[in-house]
Amino acid sequence: MPGVTEHRPWFASYPPGVPRTLEPYPDVSVFGMLEASARRFPDQPAIAWFGKRLTYRELLDEVERASAVLAGLGVGRGDRVALVTPNCPPYVIVYYAAARIGAVVVGNNPLYTKREMEHQLRDAEPKVVFVLDLLYPDFADVFAEVGIPEVVALRLNDYMPFPKKQLAPALRFKKAQREAGKPWPPIPPGAPVKRWHELMRSAGPVPPAPAIDIEREPVGFIYTGGTTGVSKGAMLSHRNVVANALQGARYLELQDGAEAILCALPFFHSFGMLAMNVAIATAGKVIPVPNPRDLHMVLEAIAHEKPTFVPGVPRLFMALNESPLTPKYDLRSIKACVSGGAALPAAVAERFAEITGGATIVEGYGLTEASPVTHANPLHGERRPGIGLPLPDTDCRIVSLEDPDRVLGPGERGELCVRGPQVMLGYWRRPEETALAIRNGWLHTGDVAVMDEDGYFRIVDRIKEMIIVSGFNVYPNEVEEVLYRHPEVAKCAVIGVPDEKTGEAVKAFVVLKEGASATPEEILAWCRDPATGLTGYRVPKFIEFRDALPETLIGKVLRRMLVEEERRKAAGTPA
Repeated sequence: MPGVTEHRPWFASYPPGVPRTLEPYPDVSVFGMLEASARRFPDQPAIAWFGKRLTYRELLDEVERASAVLAGLGVGRGDRVALVTPNCPPYVIVYYAAARIGAVVVGNNPLYTKREMEHQLRDAEPKVVFVLDLLYPDFADVFAEVGIPEVVALRLNDYMPFPKKQLAPALRFKKAQREAGKPWPPIPPGAPVKRWHELMRSAGPVPPAPAIDIEREPVGFIYTGGTTGVSKGAMLSHRNVVANALQGARYLELQDGAEAILCALPFFHSFGMLAMNVAIATAGKVIPVPNPRDLHMVLEAIAHEKPTFVPGVPRLFMALNESPLTPKYDLRSIKACVSGGAALPAAVAERFAEITGGATIVEGYGLTEASPVTHANPLHGERRPGIGLPLPDTDCRIVSLEDPDRVLGPGERGELCVRGPQVMLGYWRRPEETALAIRNGWLHTGDVAVMDEDGYFRIVDRIKEMIIVSGFNVYPNEVEEVLYRHPEVAKCAVIGVPDEKTGEAVKAFVVLKEGASATPEEILAWCRDPATGLTGYRVPKFIEFRDALPETLIGKVLRRMLVEEERRKAAGTPA
């Protein structure tokens, strides 16, 4: 698709260093991004892993050898390669090796239940699955049931330096497995499993790289989170992924050969995949974090590898702000961050700037179907509440919820639609759902948004989660924003529940800050205060305190699960 060159209101709001278009994009595959960076910066660090560093020259060598491993396992063009592992060097290596030979990468959440894993593997039909050895006991029977032809085990201590490489299994991993009630060793003798390090050591000749149709061939399936139903595989082409990496890098004005990117977001998630690809596209240093909930691990990585840029979710920044460990570490290398996945409270960004000595966090927006980023607030321009401006070559419009063919103007609420080089090919084996998502070349996001006269966008809510009280639309995000401003509230979620008089009523689930106390009456009084801006029908009718809320791995609250709980409760069905 050609770049957006006609006038758009957001162009005038772009900072001077951000181009309107990046056309023409380089005609390279995803592997071609790595190859180009290795050619320009062969001795730059490409991956940092617990003190061990691989240069771009070394990473390219490992990727080419891994492509020989894949070919030896019978993997060819179009075959799916599944990964069930947290962030680690082998994930990066397999990802680019698969891209090199035209195979399709399928990332899988290691925290999936067996049912969820089985659904995804049956749907993708991978020829080989790479699994962390510590996770093998969790899914061995799933692999057998699905009939995966080849299973290859990776280790977290692969690529660790001496003596961590030798000590980690004996000390940390063995203890953790036994505490979790899992077997040690995790892979029993005689299991139908090949070992990554052995395959790499005995790899055959590097196969020639085919000429890939970067516009039409998928490099990966990223499965949607399933927050609105059964997860679907979004097919992302080489062009989609390369374009979005360059869009993100140029919009955020990252410098080639000069960045270090903390990759705490999981690579199987579209945002984590983008972080990895932006690092590789700019010849930056990838700093994988296998467990982002381990703040000690995150802080150690920051202190030792000095990231300049941190993509994250609000939960990560909140945790770093509040942890008693944080003051013990130097975070001043961080210059900028982009937050996505959920709304970022302004107070969180302000506090993070204080503890890092001035790091800027900007809020962005994306969805799996767009590889994923379409919008972000500018790092060096005016920032406004919301998701900011469309990235270069990203066209946007707001359409009426009642009549999708009617385009709305500034200040009017409707569905956000986008188009650009990052929009997916479609859903794997779901042509009907693809046709519903992409209409007349526009991706319908399912999000209700509003654009101001300067081209800044703000998400109001999801169409399916809108609450209708006595015929009036209530957007959960608006109510949650008010609740988040309450000094005792740490986290909240708002849903609609059936009501005999109004059709639906607003119910809020509230998690208080540690050591805080508040009553439902106090929370309701806060919402009713004229200063909050909530009209009467938007004020919650019910408040329920919780110790925690159901979330995805990246911290997005699953309102759907709360709705299902309420339905079961109303029907008298056990949870």
